[in-house]
Amino acid sequence: MFLIQDHIEIKPAVCHGNPVVKGTRIPVSLIVNAMAGGDTIDDILSDYPGLQAGDVYAALAFAGKCASFEAAPYDFCPS
Repeated sequence: MFLIQDHIEIKPAVCHGNPVVKGTRIPVSLIVNAMAGGDTIDDILSDYPGLQAGDVYAALAFAGKCASFEAAPYDFCPS
């Protein structure tokens, strides 16, 4: 099991405050858009060797939370 906040961070000084994989400048949106475009997790891990599968799953979980409309965006991921 993983927690979103273990993999995703939001810092105003990093990528204009957009959510990124913790310790990187890889935006969550890049991962989600790659998956939506047909890339597999293996494709993403190959393109970004610093990422781990948990980072990709956390990005997808983050996007799912944002789309659920049950929480205000980003309220569930402390900086």
